[in-house]
Amino acid sequence: MVEALTVSEVYRACPEEALGFEVTSELESLDLLSGHARAREALAFGTSIRSDGFNLFVLGQPGHGKHSLVGRYLVDRSRNESPPPDWCYLYNFEDPSVPLYLQLPPGTGRQLRRDIEGLVEELRGAIPAVFESDEYQNRLQELKQAMGERQRDAIEAVRREAREQGILLLSTPNGFTFAPADDDKMMSPDDYEKLPKEERDRIEHTVEILQRKLTQAIRRMPRLAKELREQINQLNEEVMQSAIGSPLGELEERYAEEEGVIAHVAAIREAILQHVDAFLSDEPEIPPEAVFSRFHLNLLVDNADTEGAPVIYQDLPGHQHLVGRIEHHVHNGTLLTDFSLIRAGALHRANGGYLVLDVRGVLTQPGAWETLKRILRAGEIRTESLEQAYGLISTVSLEPQPIPLDVKIVLLGERLLYYLLCEHDPEFLELFKVMVDLEDELPRNEESLALYARMVATLAREAALRPLDRSGVAATIERASRLADDQQRLTARHRDLSDLLLEADHWAGQEDTAVITRAHVEKAVQQQLWRAGRIRERSHEHITRGTVMIATEGSVVGQVNGLSVLALGDYAFGQPTRITATARPGSGQVVDIEREAKLGGRIHSKAVMILSRYLAGRYSRERPMSISASLAFEQSYGGIEGDSASVAEVCALVSAIARVGLDQRFAVTGSINQHGEVQAVGGVNEKVEGFFDVCRVRGELAGQAVILPAANVEHLMLKGEVREAMAAGHFHLYGIRHVDEALALLTGQVPGEPDEAGNFPAESLNGRVQARLEAFRDAVKAARGSNDEEVGEGDRAESAGEGNDDR
Repeated sequence: MVEALTVSEVYRACPEEALGFEVTSELESLDLLSGHARAREALAFGTSIRSDGFNLFVLGQPGHGKHSLVGRYLVDRSRNESPPPDWCYLYNFEDPSVPLYLQLPPGTGRQLRRDIEGLVEELRGAIPAVFESDEYQNRLQELKQAMGERQRDAIEAVRREAREQGILLLSTPNGFTFAPADDDKMMSPDDYEKLPKEERDRIEHTVEILQRKLTQAIRRMPRLAKELREQINQLNEEVMQSAIGSPLGELEERYAEEEGVIAHVAAIREAILQHVDAFLSDEPEIPPEAVFSRFHLNLLVDNADTEGAPVIYQDLPGHQHLVGRIEHHVHNGTLLTDFSLIRAGALHRANGGYLVLDVRGVLTQPGAWETLKRILRAGEIRTESLEQAYGLISTVSLEPQPIPLDVKIVLLGERLLYYLLCEHDPEFLELFKVMVDLEDELPRNEESLALYARMVATLAREAALRPLDRSGVAATIERASRLADDQQRLTARHRDLSDLLLEADHWAGQEDTAVITRAHVEKAVQQQLWRAGRIRERSHEHITRGTVMIATEGSVVGQVNGLSVLALGDYAFGQPTRITATARPGSGQVVDIEREAKLGGRIHSKAVMILSRYLAGRYSRERPMSISASLAFEQSYGGIEGDSASVAEVCALVSAIARVGLDQRFAVTGSINQHGEVQAVGGVNEKVEGFFDVCRVRGELAGQAVILPAANVEHLMLKGEVREAMAAGHFHLYGIRHVDEALALLTGQVPGEPDEAGNFPAESLNGRVQARLEAFRDAVKAARGSNDEEVGEGDRAESAGEGNDDR
């Protein structure tokens, strides 16, 4: 018979004497990635290689604290790296719809912005002053006066020539006219008529010649006016150069090594000279402030205060949050924008460093995943709206010059999402070539206890909690084993441990103690289970009141207590389920009622097929098994999945075939293969404790037991109440390796071993099963023979009837 497990086998305590400290405040802080050697090396490789596509994907289950682990590592690494440059956008004087980017050394952007603002303030006062000066006004007056004299000289030349010919050039409201002269006066019409004809002809001919000369002189007037404007423009430019030359020269000298700044200063100079009228006219087409606004700097990313490379975490990785946005303002009912309304995105701020994103957030934000891939492929950040990117709008907007990208993308996500992306997105592995796989569990051995204690101390120190004494650390380590469901492993999920320490610190505060002890940790665990245990209590109450039928004493044929686990969120609990079986002569079919009712999952259906093949191979090697059997989970109204009930189902079927009762004090869990070997299952702690709680609430705790796979023994970390009942002999656990061991415990009979022919001793349990199956086979043969005889008699009667008809 299988020996019952001892208390030491179902719980691995942490010896306090193995911890070489009194309180955790004595311990140094620990890098929380210390237990993740594979992940740390992957992070070091992924962050150091600069080739395209070597971005990182950090895999880990929820509760790892991936963001804090990776963020702390990146911050430590980035301290030794150079700060990235500042990024700015400038007005494009050649094409205003395409603002130009400007890359500057870190901190230079802030200084340049101040310098340009100071330049604008200086020019705002200097330019009007220079045009209002007496020197400018005198020179302007001289130009106008000289041009006026030239215009007058041209007319006077014609006037003098006309006077010499005895003709007067007269000014009229409609222009100029010629008239014959009588000394210094205009000749009257009567006197003109009295002149000889030859004289009149001469005067008329002379007037024609003078008229042409006057016309030529007048036609030269616009040219002279143009010359005047050119002279004035030249004067204005000369005066403007004197006003702007010094401040612009200082700016060029200060930023002589920055080609982009020099080009922008040259553009400013050209723009001012092109828009001199804006500073002279009372109602200019473009006001001075509009001209000045084009000079300013849109400092997109300011890294003046950045120490090392930036590490940016974007909690809402939408399209605009990644690539930035272009804002608009309303003017007279119209949306307007310019280069100064371009806003940075997370990629701009992280450029030259690291951008950390949650992959689930990227995948759930419209267009964000495709945007991220497009940017990584192109190697540049293109700031545009989602509508622009997909061509959904046709309105005129800005198209800022794309900024070169130099960033490491670090995605945080679950393993399922990583492998789904590998399967369904062919570009994924080209862009994220470095997999950083965090450990779910850490080994539990003598060497690791000290490191784990330092990790607990680090978590408590970072959360500003009370220190833990040795008993508190030991209790935390034991709880970590329970969370890992393994005596040889410790959970690596920092969030669960942090939450446990926070609650333990709360209870320590309630008692006004200076340190966290085992009692506080255990109370935190109890309270966690209590808060989440309402549904578990209601479920067990149904069993206690008899609503759900579970027997925990007596012996019943074809009935056994299986164990199941119900998971609700991050809380799981176990409860027993009655499994029943029936058997009678038939065609060798085992009917899974759950599958027929479409309540059984594929794994469960596979398990039933395996156990039916096991029965056939075990008891009917050479002949077909003539049986019709059924299996059912009683009072089960939801889905059934998994193979952990297959041992219990075999036991129920064997009991139904052999008509041997099964001890109802036992509950069974475990999976089998086709050779009857028992395989490990999950949730074994919850299953044992669930059956224990049901038995204890009923008040029938007297020899109840759980049969489980021997491979699961090292996974046991049972609560104190179970261990106390085991120590008192009121509750037992048995680890089995073959289904015959379960049958021996449940029936109290020897299963028996087969001989070379596959036959079992007649007095053994398996012998009874074989004998029963032989009886089924004989019954099936007898039924077939009877049917054959009935068919034969019917044929003879039919033949006799035909003969009578013939006569």
